[in-house]
Amino acid sequence: MSGDVCIVGIGIHRFGRTDGLSGVDQGVYAVREALADAGVEWPQVQFAYGSSDAAGNPDTMVDRLGLTGVQFINVRNGCAAGGSALFSAQMAIKSGEFDLGLAVGFDKHPRGAFNALPSEYNLPDWYGEVGQMVTTQFFAAKIMRYMSLFGISQKTLGMVSEKAFRNAVHAPHAWRRQPVSLEEILEAPLVSDPYTKYMFCSPAEGGVALILASEKKARELGKPLIRLKAATMRTRPPSSFEVFAPSVDVVEDDSRPRGTASRIASADAYRLAGIGPGDIDVAQLQDTEAGAELMHMAENGFCADGEQEQWLAEGRTEINGALPVNTDGGCLACGEPIGASGLRQVYENVVQLRGDGGGRQVPNAPKTAYSHVYGAPGVSAVTILER
Repeated sequence: MSGDVCIVGIGIHRFGRTDGLSGVDQGVYAVREALADAGVEWPQVQFAYGSSDAAGNPDTMVDRLGLTGVQFINVRNGCAAGGSALFSAQMAIKSGEFDLGLAVGFDKHPRGAFNALPSEYNLPDWYGEVGQMVTTQFFAAKIMRYMSLFGISQKTLGMVSEKAFRNAVHAPHAWRRQPVSLEEILEAPLVSDPYTKYMFCSPAEGGVALILASEKKARELGKPLIRLKAATMRTRPPSSFEVFAPSVDVVEDDSRPRGTASRIASADAYRLAGIGPGDIDVAQLQDTEAGAELMHMAENGFCADGEQEQWLAEGRTEINGALPVNTDGGCLACGEPIGASGLRQVYENVVQLRGDGGGRQVPNAPKTAYSHVYGAPGVSAVTILER
C-alpha cells in the first residue's frame, strides 16, 4: 500500500455506569457515531477487529449493524486489548488487502475490583488463593519500589490524580467530572499503601470505535488526514516487573531501569514514525493508578526516571504545559472498560489533532499525538498520530 493509514471516523459511548445498556449496546452506539463521522455506511466496511474482555464477543454486533458477511475478528489481550485491535486493523490496510475498516472496543464490568482468574494466565489456582492476583496490591508494591529507587513522593502521586479530575471536567465522555483537591486525595482512605482511593481507576463501562482508511480512500472521502504513523504491540523482556509478578528477578545492576514491554513498544513506534519523544505535542499514557502515569512517562522516553517530581511541580504535563498528558482525565477519571480503554486514548488524540477539545484543547494546534496502553501479564501497545 502506498501512503499512510488514516483515521477518518471516531465515535464514543460515554464511560462510567450506564444501567440498562449492555456492553454490546455501547459498542454499537460508538460504531454508528464513527460511521456518521466518516460519512460512510456499514456495508462499505470491509473488515473489523473488536475487543472486549467481559462483555461478550464483539462480532455479535453484526446482528445490529447488518449481516453483510464482513470479516470480523475478536481480540482479547488484557488491558492492551483495544490497542491490539487497532494494531491488527492498521496491518490489514497496510497489507494492501483492504481500504476501509473498523477497530471497536467495549466492555461492561461489574462493580468492584477486577476478578482475574489464574487459569487465564496459565497459573495454578493456589496463586490466586494466596492473593497474588489482586492488582491493587501488585501496583502498590511496584510503585513503592519505584519511589524508593527514584525519589518519588506520595504528594506527586496525588498531583497526578488532581490533574486527571481537573481535565475530565471538560471531557463529555469521562465518568468522574468533578475536580478533587490535592488535600482530599491525599487524606482519602488508603486502598493499598501509598495509594488512596482517588489514585486508582475503577472498572467501568463504555465503547469506542475508529474507522480506518488507506490514504487513497481517505482522500476520496474528503476527510482531514489524521495519519497513523506508528502502531506497535510488544510483550515483556526478561527480568521485567509486570502485573501479577510475586517478586523481581535478581540482576547484576539494579540501579538502572529494567526493560519493559512499554519500552520496547515505544522505541519501535518512534523508529517507525521517524520522530522522537521531543517531537510529541500531546500524550495519553496508561494510568490505571497514579504511579503508572509517572513510570510510563519514563518508559515512553519523555523524561528520565526520577525527573517526574520536577515535571509535575513545573506543570509540564498540564493542558498548557510542554507535554500535556491524559487530557481527558485518563483511566483515573474515565474508568477502565478494558476492551475500550486503549481506543479511548486514540479517540482523544484525534479530538486534539482536530482542535475539537473545547475546554481541554491543547493550545497551539498540536500536530503529533502519542498513546500508550499496558496490560497483564506484560503487554504494551503504542500509537503515534500526525496531522
